[in-house]
Amino acid sequence: MLQPPEKHEHTRNLGSGKAIAVLTSGGDAQGMNAAVRAVVRVGIFTGAKVYFVHEGYQGLVDGGDNIQEATWERVSMMLQLGGTVIGSARCQDFRTREGRLKAARNLVKRGITNLCVIGGDGSLTGADTFRAEWSSLLVELVKTGGVTAEEAKNSSHLNIVGMVGSIDNDFCGTDMTIGTDSALHRIMEIVDAITTTAQSHQRTFVLEVMGRHCGYLALITALACGADWVFIPESPPEDDWEEHLCRRLIETRGRGSRLNIIIVAEGAINKQGQPITSEDIKHLVVKRLGYDTRVTILGHVQRGGTPSAFDRILGSRMGVEAVMALLEGTPDTPACVVSLSGNQAVRLPLMECVQVTKDVTIAMNERRFEDAVKLRGRSFQNNWNVYKLLAHVRPPSTKSGYNLAVMNVGAPASGMNAAVRAAVRIGLIHGHKMLAVHDGFDGLAHGQVEEIGWGGVGGWTGLGGSKLGTKRTLPKKYLEEISATISSFNIHGLIIIGGFEAFTGSLELVEGRGKYEELCIPLCVIPATVSNNVPGSDFSIGADTALNTITTTCDRIKQSAAGTKRRVFIIETMGGYCGYLATMAGLASGADAAYIFEDPFTIRDLQVNVEHLCEKMKTTVKRGLVLRNEKCNENYTTDFIFNLYSEEGKGIFESRKNVLGHMQQGGTPTPFDRNFGTKMGAKSVAWLTGKIKEYSRHGRIFANTAESACLLGMRRRSLVFQPLAELEEQTDFEHRLPKQQWWLKLRPILKILAKYKADLDTSEKAHLEHITHKGVPAEANI
Repeated sequence: MLQPPEKHEHTRNLGSGKAIAVLTSGGDAQGMNAAVRAVVRVGIFTGAKVYFVHEGYQGLVDGGDNIQEATWERVSMMLQLGGTVIGSARCQDFRTREGRLKAARNLVKRGITNLCVIGGDGSLTGADTFRAEWSSLLVELVKTGGVTAEEAKNSSHLNIVGMVGSIDNDFCGTDMTIGTDSALHRIMEIVDAITTTAQSHQRTFVLEVMGRHCGYLALITALACGADWVFIPESPPEDDWEEHLCRRLIETRGRGSRLNIIIVAEGAINKQGQPITSEDIKHLVVKRLGYDTRVTILGHVQRGGTPSAFDRILGSRMGVEAVMALLEGTPDTPACVVSLSGNQAVRLPLMECVQVTKDVTIAMNERRFEDAVKLRGRSFQNNWNVYKLLAHVRPPSTKSGYNLAVMNVGAPASGMNAAVRAAVRIGLIHGHKMLAVHDGFDGLAHGQVEEIGWGGVGGWTGLGGSKLGTKRTLPKKYLEEISATISSFNIHGLIIIGGFEAFTGSLELVEGRGKYEELCIPLCVIPATVSNNVPGSDFSIGADTALNTITTTCDRIKQSAAGTKRRVFIIETMGGYCGYLATMAGLASGADAAYIFEDPFTIRDLQVNVEHLCEKMKTTVKRGLVLRNEKCNENYTTDFIFNLYSEEGKGIFESRKNVLGHMQQGGTPTPFDRNFGTKMGAKSVAWLTGKIKEYSRHGRIFANTAESACLLGMRRRSLVFQPLAELEEQTDFEHRLPKQQWWLKLRPILKILAKYKADLDTSEKAHLEHITHKGVPAEANI
């Protein structure tokens, strides 16, 4: 844990003699505070002076008390607050050259030459204009005596880095903008609440969500709640959509559903570019079908509330990257935005991103709707394709003659049900007979298999746990019984959704192929576990929900500690030997330390942490939060650490401990887990269908190659199928861990934000990439 001091001299002196200003502009978004906090703390860590600019560009123009030096303590307790603590305002003055002259003078007088802007595309474009004019603004200021020639010389160029804060996720070049995930959390909470009342009264609900020019929120909401229809600006419905919509609602009711949900983006239009409003849809449904219909317009609720764990981590990572980009910037580097591509932080040229974002609007105005969807990027296209399949394609009348079985293995994880639902429905669309296996390999051995239809998985996306039932039993002892079940139900392909047991169990099935011919069928593993410890995937279904549960609990505990003061809480998280939950929850809740198995620690490290907390109690922030992964060290248990802290902190702080336990496996799945599960389920069936055809000979299936048993995982940006045999070499079976884990490189950020002198590893620096657009290949069709 401790590094020799000379190693971090580079980053720790990178900012000395420099000054950074941070401002939030345009509409607020949850997670902006996390970004501000990271910019301030990492800036101070590098030796730079950091200034808050209150009220966005207006504060930059007005100067005075609006620009204040930030301290370490002032950004404490900001992480869990929604909105932006330093304020944001729409500013007309900054659009004029006169306004920008005042802003430039305010920066030059304070020696600030680095500006970090958190906002939407308008705010970022304004920053780029400011930078382009900087030299001429200085010349004019020197001429009019606004600044001295010496001051102008010291501030000869301005570095600008942007972070995108917008709940609409409407900025091209970044997978997720700060605030989008939290907005989806707000929307899903409301959709879940409305679903229960709609079912009671057999109602149809029309929900209007934000997104004037971008349908991202509406689309993900529709996927995550299994809506009957969604209207988005990028892809207007066909001209006879009224007939089609009414037919769909009747079909849904005919399958036994007691409700209909229709999602509308506020900017929804028809093919002619005329608006389609939620009231229009309500009148249509009432007039043609006579259904009891209600409209709910969500409005500003979507911007409010506490940021999700994802947005806090995103804001924090982007903040770190922004400071590095500013301090490494030269007069020749273009203004850039820091953004996320998969799970990689990247720097992109600001104006290229703004241009592509504008291209989408132009395409929509010119009614080139297919181009508009393409320009939104690959992830948007995939979401749209999965939605269309699940909502618009009917099961064919001719059957494929193949039987696919779906099962859950291991511990329950939120989002498993969404994956099962998507797999079942996409399977039916392909013409297969779908079979549900109850209670994992145990159920497969004992023939607990039944056919499951379209309505059988209705309403499953929002349910936590595992509806099919799950067990940790491994198949090795039951291979003969399992073969008999496969044979008697004539199963041609198997989808196994679960954690590490699903992975090891599937390897056992593959091993048994030599002895039992029945096991020679294609199989696909979908990782679903709160621990996120399955090799071959950066994320597992269920980990995001668990992370949010832990973060919310940590927020409450921090509140309690802040009230009583001088209190340190030691919290134990799940995860087996995998420190993902402890590390990410540490980042999301602003922990002082997170002890994990992968980052070995000694008694000396524990001592340093205690001393660090004793120092912290002398400041205005009189509380501490320490996370410990359940299996991080067999001797330094939660009790041991609690006792050590209690003894060493005597007279300075009190300690309390909290074991979170199984609450981490429960809860309603987050929007990410619902959407991720849905996409994984859909993709696995498409792949299995192809493999069954490939290995089919004279009506029999014989699959015994390594390629016929794969794990579907998320790697960086894409969903990829990897043979289990290849993944076997990348696994530490004793500790149930992948040998390589991407998130370990985020550990230094956790330490720096907690005021440790860690080494910020900038070796895997995010270099300026150029945004690729036009004709982006969509992932292989689902």
